[in-house]
Amino acid sequence: MTDLVLETFRLNGRLLTSGDRLVEPLGLSSARWQVLGAIHYADGPQPVAWLARSMGLARQGVQRITNELEKEGLVSFAPNPNHRRAHLVLLTDKGQEVYAAAERRQTEWVNGLSQDFDLKEIEAALSVMTTMRARLEEELSGA
Repeated sequence: MTDLVLETFRLNGRLLTSGDRLVEPLGLSSARWQVLGAIHYADGPQPVAWLARSMGLARQGVQRITNELEKEGLVSFAPNPNHRRAHLVLLTDKGQEVYAAAERRQTEWVNGLSQDFDLKEIEAALSVMTTMRARLEEELSGA
């Protein structure tokens, strides 16, 4: 298990580097792309704190990135009826276009990356990683 954890750290670094290269022509980094993805896949507009939790990141870092994305016209902030100070984050039309372009690039890239893997291998790896994440989240929540 220790070897798997260490390999996951190494893989994460390579994924971030590859992601940066993949979306750099779109004016994104892996971190900015990840925030756009969290907004895109949310069940509706969410505040920054919720987005950060969904990504397993610190709210302050996600807030900084979200502010940058807002300055570039990729996201906008809307009043939150449930919290006066925690505005909701939405993708703008420009943000949706940039995110769609990133997804098109990612689809081509991941298809090439996965071409020699058997579906059962991918499913087994996903199962192990999902279970590990769930156990860590449970541990962190104090359950």
